[in-house]
Amino acid sequence: MSVSASRHAAALSLALAVASAHAEAIPDTVVVTAARTPQRADEVIPDTVVVTREEIARAGTGSVADVLRRQRGIEIVRNGGAGASTTVSLRGANGNQVVALIDGVRIGSATLGYASWHAIPLSAIDHIEIVYGPLSTLYGADAIGGVVQIFTKRGEGQPQFSASAGGGTYGTNQYDASVHGATGGEHGVSYALSGTREESDGFSSTRPGASTYNRDDDGYTRNSVNGRVALRLAEGHEIGAQFLKSRLSAQYDNGSSGFDAHNIAEVDSYAVFLNDRITPGWRSSVQAARAEDKLGSFTSLLPSGMAQLNTRQDEFTWQNTFDLNGDTLQLLAGHRKESVLSSNIAALGQTRITNSVAAAYNLRRGSHLLDVSARNDHSEYGSKTTGAAGYGYEFTKDLRATASIGTSFRAPTFNELYYPNYGYVANKPERGRNLEAGVQYRVAGVDLKADYYRNRLTDMIVSVTPCPSRTGSCAYNVDHALLEGLTLAADTRIGNLDFRASADLQDPRDETTGKQLGRRARRHANVGADYRFGQVDAGAELQASGRRFDDAANANRLGGYGLLNLYTTWHMTRDWSLLVRVDNAAGKDYELARNYGTAGRTWFAAIRYGIH
Repeated sequence: MSVSASRHAAALSLALAVASAHAEAIPDTVVVTAARTPQRADEVIPDTVVVTREEIARAGTGSVADVLRRQRGIEIVRNGGAGASTTVSLRGANGNQVVALIDGVRIGSATLGYASWHAIPLSAIDHIEIVYGPLSTLYGADAIGGVVQIFTKRGEGQPQFSASAGGGTYGTNQYDASVHGATGGEHGVSYALSGTREESDGFSSTRPGASTYNRDDDGYTRNSVNGRVALRLAEGHEIGAQFLKSRLSAQYDNGSSGFDAHNIAEVDSYAVFLNDRITPGWRSSVQAARAEDKLGSFTSLLPSGMAQLNTRQDEFTWQNTFDLNGDTLQLLAGHRKESVLSSNIAALGQTRITNSVAAAYNLRRGSHLLDVSARNDHSEYGSKTTGAAGYGYEFTKDLRATASIGTSFRAPTFNELYYPNYGYVANKPERGRNLEAGVQYRVAGVDLKADYYRNRLTDMIVSVTPCPSRTGSCAYNVDHALLEGLTLAADTRIGNLDFRASADLQDPRDETTGKQLGRRARRHANVGADYRFGQVDAGAELQASGRRFDDAANANRLGGYGLLNLYTTWHMTRDWSLLVRVDNAAGKDYELARNYGTAGRTWFAAIRYGIH
């Protein structure tokens, strides 16, 4: 990896700087996404982060992407404010090499290949799990860089009601309310329902120099509702349904046109499920789900200025989990149908069906941890088989080392296959092969973590000129890329003070051209601290990123930046609290994409009732 030893040492020093002899133990956490079944965090081999409900609550307003970019190994690109089109990158991977799930339901656009992150409401989320590295053996196509799973709120215990109202910079206002609980008893019912509305006048999505620049403000309105209900049929048997429906209307710049150009993006997710404990050692889970990603673009009142592009994914999954004397065996069968409907590009109106079978085995023997898995996905490309194996060894209760290898693939998007004068129907899936090693060490009360990865990608699909089959340009399997890096992280608790830090030293490069992959920095870091005194919580976050390039040719440079965020919550009573947050407190001027605007110093304040 072409990162100097001095930079490695500097990042490691950052992690070690938080050491303290008086830190307290961090409570155990349960993770689901890493193995598709609940695991204790200290038994998970892949690098995993859990974004808690408390951290999401501290975010105030904004977007899911704003929360994700504060985690290690994650970068985002956004074409304007919180309502603008957004992509999320894990470990330097493209946005279409990351799988997004909501409560186990896969979401995203089949034409673009990534989720509409900007349309997902923060207030609906209970917590988020991020698993880094290839997970195609568990989740199929596109899980090259990792998987992000969003878990919405669920019902338990006595009925509880919560609500909040707030406002801030750029005329931002947010209102949300939720209720959740459970009835108990032999045939108990658990339920959760929430809704939110967020609106903002925004700021200009582009800067002078952009061909579409218009100095007017570009605001957005986001409305959403989500819910879950489950009925206990008998001991160990549960049936239920869940849904999320979100609609975002966001303005954008379209040059000097007097028409209010805007997009309407919708993310809808529906599922019914049946969970059964057939025997004490056999659990069966069946889920039928539908996810829709809808995008309407409006640049005039004429028919030529209106376009609608919809993706529908129908998925059926049957998962069986067997407890074999402490080991776990999983057998999975799945069926997914992707359909696209376009109002003005008939060639994109296609359907793709993928049938999958997978098996995974998790072994625990004293200090030894072993995970092996394999999967076959059969579609119009024929059979695609992926495999993975991970091993962990606990030297002591404070020291653990892991190593893993895994293969993955990304299916071509419908744009890369069928878009007129661009798509190429003979394109093959991209392929990935990842090697990884990590160590976790607890010393003087500080949890330290280091992960090295080397993910080699082949048959990368890029735009080439001339196209092999015709004149002009097209999407074509031609490139090779290497995603290589080192992630360092540390966290500790000293009395009422929580401190965390992470640094990513990476080298995402196109091996065919020798260039750095666009819009990805070779260095980025996060530092945060939270302190509680009496009824007040206060904290600060620092996000830093090195320089990047806006294009594959590395001709247009984007400068590095550092952002300081401050926040505090006053718990006035047991049920009432007041949140105040200031983002980009130093007023840093920076870009995530060339000639697209970003927010300056902003503030947001909200009064809340109930648990958030």
